[in-house]
Amino acid sequence: MNVYSFIEAERATQGNVNRTCVLLRVSRAAYYRWSSAGPSARSLRDKELLTEILAAHKASRGTYGAPRITQALRERGLRTSRKRVARLMVRRGLAGRARRRTKRTTTPDPAAAKAADLLQRDFAPRSHALDSVWCSDISYVRTWEGWAYLAT
Repeated sequence: MNVYSFIEAERATQGNVNRTCVLLRVSRAAYYRWSSAGPSARSLRDKELLTEILAAHKASRGTYGAPRITQALRERGLRTSRKRVARLMVRRGLAGRARRRTKRTTTPDPAAAKAADLLQRDFAPRSHALDSVWCSDISYVRTWEGWAYLAT
């Protein structure tokens, strides 16, 4: 937001342009010249470009940063610089995110023998055979020192 936009917002709430201009050390003539000029060609082009940037960012599921979005825009026939795309992305709060691979915690051995199913998939508790079937699990917990293994 530039100083003139701020004066415009203050004018809407308080209505006193003169006092705001004096406090911000801006001449009233400069403010009125800005307000009557309308949007610049650059800002209009930035708005058009921002819609294309948003579409390219959404199409990449948020993974593309400024260099790859610039390349995608060039493939669509839009000529623009990487720095302009980066500026508009920062202003909008967009950033590329690297997609992380899921960490594989177990490497299966295809030659290993499968464990026998001693319960025949029947996990229901029996009143006559309490404390005869046990099961456990291992969880991985990330700590400041590294990985901890929790067996339950």
